[in-house]
Order: sequence, then C-alpha cells, then structure tokens
Amino acid sequence: MTEQDRRGFTLIELLIVIVVIGILASIAIPKLSVTRDRAYRNSMISDLKNLANAQEIYHLTNYSYTTSLTNLGTTSSQGVTISVNEANGTGWAATATHAGVSTGQCGIFYGDATAANGDPATTAGVVSCNF
Repeated sequence: MTEQDRRGFTLIELLIVIVVIGILASIAIPKLSVTRDRAYRNSMISDLKNLANAQEIYHLTNYSYTTSLTNLGTTSSQGVTISVNEANGTGWAATATHAGVSTGQCGIFYGDATAANGDPATTAGVVSCNF
C-alpha cells in the first residue's frame, strides 16, 4: 500500500479535533447560559413595565388599581408569571417570575403599596430583580 492509497485521518488527528471542540464548547456554554438568563430577566422587566402602563390606564377609568390581570387586559411573555400582590385606590405591587429561572424574581410597587409585596423593589415605580 503506497502513501497515496492511504486516505482519511489518523486516530490522533481525530482525538485532537475532539479535544479542540470540547474546549470551544466549554467556553461557549457558560456564555450562552448568561445570555439566556439576561433574556429571561428582560422579559420579566418588560412585562412588569407593561403591567404598570395597564394599571395606570385602568386607574384613569376606575379610580382604583386592580389585582386582576384579566381586568387589565395584559398578557405576559412565554414562561413569565406575573402576580399582582396588592392593589388599592392609591397603589399596587407586583412580582414576576420566569419558568426558566430557578431562583430570583423581579418586582415593582407604586404609590402607597407595601414594598415587600413588590420584593425586591425598593423604590416606587422602579423594577428591580434579585438574580
């Protein structure tokens, strides 16, 4: 068998390629995880801001806030669960979680609502997240 008749890769060459692919994957996977978590957080923040707008529109019509997402006519992003934990005539508080995030949530409160009901929010009208 001559050198020209031998075609293909040696076992060493294949192992080197596999090792290089493994190194590249070990670098890329954590970066993708961080990007995914950031996207989930941004979905929750966006949904809470949309909720805030809907609450203000509802308040203009009814002179009070509501805990009913149906009354507000809002829909949340895929995987996001919003809970309006408190609502009265002068304030409201809500939290959002995402099915893709095992720990942490985002929250907001407005007016004289209890900040704890919008945990982790600490400033009225500002969405905060704890992850």
